[in-house]
Amino acid sequence: MTDSVVISLDAMGGDNAPEMVVRGAAIAQVRLPKIRYLMVGDEAQLAPLLAEEPGLAAVTTIRHTEDVVSSGEKPSVALRSGRNSSMRLAINAVADGEAASVVSAGNTGALMAIAKFVLKMLPGIDRPAITSFYPTRSGESCMLDLGANLQCDANNLVQFAVMGEVFARTALGIETP
Repeated sequence: MTDSVVISLDAMGGDNAPEMVVRGAAIAQVRLPKIRYLMVGDEAQLAPLLAEEPGLAAVTTIRHTEDVVSSGEKPSVALRSGRNSSMRLAINAVADGEAASVVSAGNTGALMAIAKFVLKMLPGIDRPAITSFYPTRSGESCMLDLGANLQCDANNLVQFAVMGEVFARTALGIETP
């Protein structure tokens, strides 16, 4: 990893946010010390939490907004009316080249809808896929399509395999996944 990698975090998304987001970033910062973070959310809530994590605070920039996409909000409503939400601004940071990726523990449907609208799809990819990785006895493995798609055809599955291979190679450092 290079020193210039920035992860944009929707600091207000998910249960127990922003506390759990800051704590998760602090754990990640120990594992990935070269990463920098752009936390998008309510600065009045984030600043005291970051003050308790000086190592994380040193590599974090806060982008203030008080707007949040709620967990029960319909994706179409979040897309239309959440232009200043922490989720939307975190995604915009990737679109604007300020961050390499975005992480949100918030409303999954809204995340997918906003990301697809703002970031678009890569050529040859029809659907987005949520990915995560998990430990195994021989290292780490990743899994795609964690709930975003109810019906997939063979072409979608091949596209997910390609995206998973790229993720495992670039994010996990596995040369030949």
